Amino acid sequence: MTYFQVNEKCNGCLACLQNCPANAIDVQDTSEKRVLLHNMGRCARCGTCWRVCPQDAIEFERMFRNQWDVVTALELVHCEICGEPLFTVPYNEAYTKKIGDDRPPLCDKHREALALKARAHHIEHKSKKRGK
Repeated sequence: MTYFQVNEKCNGCLACLQNCPANAIDVQDTSEKRVLLHNMGRCARCGTCWRVCPQDAIEFERMFRNQWDVVTALELVHCEICGEPLFTVPYNEAYTKKIGDDRPPLCDKHREALALKARAHHIEHKSKKRGK
């Protein structure tokens, strides 16, 4: 989502570029088109461009909306028992590659339950060995 936008009223007069104190607006003229550019890293969010635009073409208010924008969406890995979301697929791939451990994905509750079951099985097996 780009925050600085102009609408169809823009006629390319460059009042915004000429008055931007942060040099956050630029123009590139080609043989066919005039392209306006905006750099959010330079933008001071002062609103000068919006105030000086004679066409009311700048939709500056987008920069002040209190909203969350989606920046990425990643597939999740879920607990094999209860389906609780655990982590992302890319995270799991990187972790598995780095650690070399390819255990089934389990939430803390089910990982602990499996560990307790394994310990109980180990203790039972040991006591059977001693009893022989």
